[in-house]
Amino acid sequence: MDTSYFYEPAQGHGLPHDPFNAIVGPRPIGWISTRADNGMLNLAPYSFFNAFNYTPPLIGFASLGRKDTLLNIEENGEFVWNLATRPLAEAMNASCAAAPPEVDEFQLAGLTPAASKVVSVPRVAESPVSFECKCTQIVRLQGASGAQTNSWLILGEVVGVHIARELLRDGVYDTAGARPILRGGGPADYFEITPDNLFRMTRPSYP
Repeated sequence: MDTSYFYEPAQGHGLPHDPFNAIVGPRPIGWISTRADNGMLNLAPYSFFNAFNYTPPLIGFASLGRKDTLLNIEENGEFVWNLATRPLAEAMNASCAAAPPEVDEFQLAGLTPAASKVVSVPRVAESPVSFECKCTQIVRLQGASGAQTNSWLILGEVVGVHIARELLRDGVYDTAGARPILRGGGPADYFEITPDNLFRMTRPSYP
């Protein structure tokens, strides 16, 4: 008897909630700030986000649909990633509202825009870590058949890094000390990294 549950995504999963997001998780949150050419600020979280390269440092996130964040980056080629933490969880969630382009999510979420050093887009002052980024690629995603999806992958080079000094312990970044939150798979599931989650493994040598 087959003990695994199998389905082909194109035929539907047949479950109360799509398990794909839950399996690929928890995932870091792409809390992205942008600025439109008319000066309007935008701030929005994206659950498809990660880092992809060391040198130069590259990060990326996927926009499901042509949202304001994508449009702003297409206009000026800049964005800022802000670390979403447990103390900022409610503000991050508030910035997720499907607001029209004329709404400033910084104001909506009660957050403070702080000037960046390299790019023109502000960072979230309350966030302990921010990456100033310049867009390197925008790729419309496609399926195995070659059919285009309604999703765009935005990649950017990190050109400036802000880290709260208290998170540098003897020069080493304290991941758990920042209390980052991660997106889970359920409709409202999140996780927090805490010190008790830590375990260590060193890379083995071969032979």
